[in-house]
Amino acid sequence: MPHGRLEYIHYYSKSLGSTNQAVVYTPPRYMENPQKRYPVFYLISGTTDTEEVYYKVGRVNYILDNLIAEGQAREMIIVLPYGNPAKLLPTPPDYTTPPTQFGGDVFSLDLVNDLIPYVDKNFRTRADRDHRAIGGFSRGGNQALFNGLSHLDKFSYLCSYSSFTSTDIPGVYDNSGDTNKKLHLLWLGVGTDDFLYGSARDYMAFLDQKGIRSVKELTNDKFGHTWMNARYFLGKSLPLLFNKKAAEAAMKDGQPAPAATGKEKPFTPGVLARMFPKPIVSPDYGEQGITFRLKAPEARRVELHCEMLPLNIAMVRDTAGVWEATLHDYLFETFEYHFIVDGTPMADPQNMLLSPRRGFKPSIADNPRSPFHFATMGDMQHGRTGYDVERGEAWYMSPMPKTPTIPAFIQLVPGEGDTMESWFKVGGADAIADRLVADGKTRPCIITTSDLKFMQQSGMPQMPNFKVRTLRADDYMTWPQRRRALFRLLIEIGKEPAPSFPAFGGGAPGGGFGSDNGF
Repeated sequence: MPHGRLEYIHYYSKSLGSTNQAVVYTPPRYMENPQKRYPVFYLISGTTDTEEVYYKVGRVNYILDNLIAEGQAREMIIVLPYGNPAKLLPTPPDYTTPPTQFGGDVFSLDLVNDLIPYVDKNFRTRADRDHRAIGGFSRGGNQALFNGLSHLDKFSYLCSYSSFTSTDIPGVYDNSGDTNKKLHLLWLGVGTDDFLYGSARDYMAFLDQKGIRSVKELTNDKFGHTWMNARYFLGKSLPLLFNKKAAEAAMKDGQPAPAATGKEKPFTPGVLARMFPKPIVSPDYGEQGITFRLKAPEARRVELHCEMLPLNIAMVRDTAGVWEATLHDYLFETFEYHFIVDGTPMADPQNMLLSPRRGFKPSIADNPRSPFHFATMGDMQHGRTGYDVERGEAWYMSPMPKTPTIPAFIQLVPGEGDTMESWFKVGGADAIADRLVADGKTRPCIITTSDLKFMQQSGMPQMPNFKVRTLRADDYMTWPQRRRALFRLLIEIGKEPAPSFPAFGGGAPGGGFGSDNGF
């Protein structure tokens, strides 16, 4: 069946004072009709997740691909925000007081003031409340409900998967008539064996008491607070989004909250600690080195393996069972690493950045103070990176000038064991190109893992100076070496005379490379 496309976007957030990221799913036929506009679903993952997890674990793209192909769901754009943007702030957040209220937090400010305007400007959206939905799992469900109910001028479809939110939102709960009129769908799902079931059930009962309609979905066979439930809830709620008739029928048939039994787990400090765990920071970037940490109190021996080092480094355990090792070199490099615990390799559980490889996935060390780290690039234009899951290809297009120009074409060949993502996730091809294009040190470029021989063989008559540069990952031993090779290639391209299009009378062929809506 046809599959949608996944794009990684980076945008400067005034709310954060740094660059934030998100993943955007566009439906399979998005590129076929450049005039068609689509509704948007903002879908937020849980506390310890990144913006990738709702498709890499939640499989939302495949679930929606199937539903669209079967005619059971409307075509839509899905935006996966980064739910923990406080980590991008210049001053690290205080983890001793976990957030339980949202609204004035940086996620909410960034969502409303930065991310939604960026998406509406750069994708073909239907930018009104009737065509905008928000939902999320666990902490993301809390964020979704709070922001949705606080901005009923922007959202009319709300979904909460294994979560609940504040019962103190001005103008919402005590004005049920107006709230019901504005909400096309309020969908709530939770497992009866979920550690948040008691609080989620109480919230459902609170809505009933206030006279606010909702759809309630309870499970007891998907292991509680798990991605099995999150996927199931997607399959149930996606068909109702942007379908007023189906959503109204579901709301009309909504059942009351189940009665309390007195056996529900209360929302205790222990539950709060599970939702917002105090992290062990790893990797921890200091002035003198990079410290890696792993809590493994029962382990007998733990080693740190880094791809640049010929030998593993023995880690030292403290009294709390946390193992630690510090690298004093390679401070500004990006590289793969993992731990070896009593002879068994494992990724860093504190680092959600995993190398996209077939088989075992080591973690990625990426210093946020590097000049090629997105978060510290400041207010500048970024290109977009797209992953075509049907063809297994990655494409990056840098920001293009308004005057038509021939971009540089670069083919990046993944190494043995790599995937189409590796050159971008570890190699940083998009970040390096963004920085050099913005600084005027290279010219606009298109970078892809696709085989571009067909373009060369076609002669590209409209671009007589067309040529493809190729870098092969297997020609270099480590990712730091591959990154430097790409950097040198882009600098060399920047020193060449920039070719321009011959006079067509109509500008660049195919409408030009600089359109707002991507590739």
